[in-house]
Amino acid sequence: MTTESIGFLLGDTARLMRKRFDERARKSGATGTQWRTLKILERREGINQGQLAEMLEVEPISASRMIDRLVESGLVERRNDPGDRRAWRIHLTEKARPVLAELHDVATGMIEELLQGLSPREIETVLHALDVMRANMTTEHERNEAAHG
Repeated sequence: MTTESIGFLLGDTARLMRKRFDERARKSGATGTQWRTLKILERREGINQGQLAEMLEVEPISASRMIDRLVESGLVERRNDPGDRRAWRIHLTEKARPVLAELHDVATGMIEELLQGLSPREIETVLHALDVMRANMTTEHERNEAAHG
């Protein structure tokens, strides 16, 4: 296997996972991007819009528009940042909790389908390999950010 094959397979698998998830999430009334936004906020509630944009790998204006839609839906709220009057912190609302639970079920079903045909040992090996690969690609700055939330 060539290094190009590894990169292609990782990228293409991730693309297909996003595509399949988006198809399934749409039935629940959410987009994949909305779900990713909510999931990031579930893990790092209270981050600012710039941090959210960075984690979503979109421009800040795109993240702001996404937040606007989620605010209109009643799923998130903007709160003033006590340390910076110009900044907003993004928080989930109680209305978001059941939506996250439903989308988590969608994701669980998709992951089960993804892993069909793999033994528990093979799954463990894949997870370990992906964890090592991610660590190899993570910069010192990213490690520090992750450690300090």
